[in-house]
This record gives sequence, C-alpha cells and structure tokens, in this order.
Amino acid sequence: MDKHEVNRLRASLGLFVEDVFASVPRKDQRAKGECYLRGLMLDGRRKSIQPMAQRLPDGDMQALQQFVNQSPWDPLPVRQRIAERLSGVVRPEVWVIDDVSFPKCGNASVGVARQYCGAVGKRANCQVAVSVHAATDTASCPLEWQLYLPREWTEESDRCRRAGVPGTVVHQEKWRLALGLLDTLAAWQLKAPVVVADAGYGVSTPFRLGLQERGLSYVLALNGKEVAHPENVEPQQPAYGGLGPPTLMRYRTAPRAISALAVETGVERFSKVTWRQGSKGAMISRFAVLTVRPAGKQSLAAAQEAGGGRNRWGGVLPVQTLLVEWPDGQDAPTDYWISNLPATTPVADLVRRAKMRWRIEHDYRELKHGLGLDHFEGRTWRGWHHHVTLVTAAQAFLTLRRLDPKVQPPARASTRPSTYSKTY
Repeated sequence: MDKHEVNRLRASLGLFVEDVFASVPRKDQRAKGECYLRGLMLDGRRKSIQPMAQRLPDGDMQALQQFVNQSPWDPLPVRQRIAERLSGVVRPEVWVIDDVSFPKCGNASVGVARQYCGAVGKRANCQVAVSVHAATDTASCPLEWQLYLPREWTEESDRCRRAGVPGTVVHQEKWRLALGLLDTLAAWQLKAPVVVADAGYGVSTPFRLGLQERGLSYVLALNGKEVAHPENVEPQQPAYGGLGPPTLMRYRTAPRAISALAVETGVERFSKVTWRQGSKGAMISRFAVLTVRPAGKQSLAAAQEAGGGRNRWGGVLPVQTLLVEWPDGQDAPTDYWISNLPATTPVADLVRRAKMRWRIEHDYRELKHGLGLDHFEGRTWRGWHHHVTLVTAAQAFLTLRRLDPKVQPPARASTRPSTYSKTY
C-alpha cells in the first residue's frame, strides 16, 4: 500500500488494534503496535524496524525496537483474539498444518541451525516455525505459530539464555509442536473441521494417533513408501508346536508399499474429479478411494497397545481410508493421502480437503513478500514471537477488509511471485 491508502485506513486500523491488542495493558504500547502494523503494510522492500521507521512519519526506531524486542507484553492473547475473529469470518473447511523456514546468516538468531530450508529447497542455515492455518478455497489465515528449537540449542543452556528462550521450552519434534498448537487452539474454544498436512506430518504414526486421540478428523499426505495390508486380509493363528509360549495371531503375508497396492487396484477403479477452478481452468485428475490396514513397526506397536498388550491383542490392524491420485498420462499413481474419515465419504469431498493445502501459498506470499514475515533482524525468542504476532495481525486486518462486502479491499503490498511454491 502507498502512504495515502495506509492513511485512509488508519481509523479502521485503530479500531482493529484496540480490539486485538486489548490484552496489552498500556496505551502507548498499543500505539506502537498500530505504528508497526502500518509499517508492515506500507510499500517498501524491507520490513525490518529501521527502514519501516524511516518510512513512517511517526516512526521512532528506538521505541519500535523496545516494543518488539524488550517489552514484556504477551503475544498469546493477541493471537487468540486474531484467531477468534478470523475463524468467525473465514469459516474454514480445513486447518492446514505446515512449517516455514527463514534463511539466516550467523548462529545467534534464536533457533537457527543448519537444517532443511524450504525457502531454498535444500539444507541451509535457517530458522523453522510450525504453523496452523484456517483455510477455504477463497480465504485463509494463520491461527497460531511456534518456533522450532533444534536439539543442539536445548543442549546449550547458555546459548538459550542469551536468546531469551524460556526455561520451560524443550526440544520437540515438529509433529509434537503441531499437536501442541492444536491443543492451544482447543483451549481457545476453536474446533478444527478437518486437519490437513503434507507428508512430513502424514508419515508420522504418532502424529496421526495424536489427532485421533483428540477426536480430530484428518486427511494427511503420504509419500507412497508406507506399508499396509489390504482391508480383506485377515490374521491367522499358526499351529502351536508344543514348545515355548503360545503362538500369536499374525498376517501370513508381509505388508506392501501403498504405491504397489494402488497399482494393483487397476486404473479402471479411478474416476475423474474436479476440485476447484484454477487460473487456467478447472483442476481435474483421477482418484480412487481404498481401504487399507497400515502396518509397520509404529502401527503394529500402537495396535498392540490399544488391544491390551502383545499377548492379548487379537492381531487385527485397524483400517484407514487411502486416497490415491493417478493423473492421465502417468504410468502409475503420483500422490497419496491417509484419512480417518470413513471410506464412504464422497471422493470429491476427500479430494477437496486434500488439495486445499494450496491455499496457504497465498498466506506465505503475503506474509513474506508483502508483510515482511522473514525480514525480522532481532535474535531473541521474545522478539521473534512479537514480530510474528504483529505480522499475523497485519495479515488478519487485510483479510477482514477483503472479506468485508462494505469496503473496497486494499491492494496487495506485493505481487512478486513467491519462493514458497508447491503444486496442488
């Protein structure tokens, strides 16, 4: 936005800030928050504090630095109010779990480490955050965030202390962080419609079990290498030879990769489904819904535990719904999703949910290139979470404006193509 457009929205922005920053106790702090949001929305290549302060007529770099990096205001109540407002307006069909990376130089920024960086498509020095987004085909918004702290950080207490990491924070896998975010949103009385995520989360049996234990429905991507039994295969009890412990129920054949099971289903089982209109026309491909019994060590251990232990378990692995995509012109299926929704769910509904992950690309394009999500130059835990909360607030304000039929939506701050690109 240019200065004239930002000034035109100051009254509306002021009301928005008074609402979502109501938990911030001091009026001068809320004023700094409003100033920071204007800086994020105002045109400019860099959205770090110094260039934003230079562009704003009331920009005070020292005051903004103190507000973001040192001020003790709690970002969680702010994000809670944003999530409540946006959930009521967006009315999401799915919640999308994803992680996003921030390339960094040096090793002082909190959580930075050499790890896979989606922004550059390889291992690099970066920070990684896990997020949950509410999404439909027409709108989306982040609801909650958490910075991923690699184990090498938690093993160095002095390093954590210098970055201001709370003593209660420990290393957790990204799937555990995602479950924690869902628990936070549940505590805010927000209910996930259907959880979707990429294969980085879908391949994790503990993550799927965590969703199941929370009573959440899901459609999660797989990579095709996971093993399973067909639904109609039943375990049998081998004859007892008279020596040793009693024989246990087991499947007579080894589980096979779901990619092989999908091919054996036959291409004639696949039907064409249209899931949305793209920029070049309708998005169409061929899909089939199968019922399988996921196997593998983690699935087996979970089934045995649920059945009362290895010696009491009846040997039957639970069934799950498998969605498979086999596009025209391909020699084999290309994409797979696992779901705890019943196999009788219309295939078009499963496909729509599985494919709705595309929507958060819009979020990241606006958050990164338009609002400076990855421009933060501070190094501390507090500063990072403050900055992310403020960027989320700016995106929420613009989303509410776009969805309000009474107002003309403001122009996007940037239309440059995103480096965060996936095809759905």
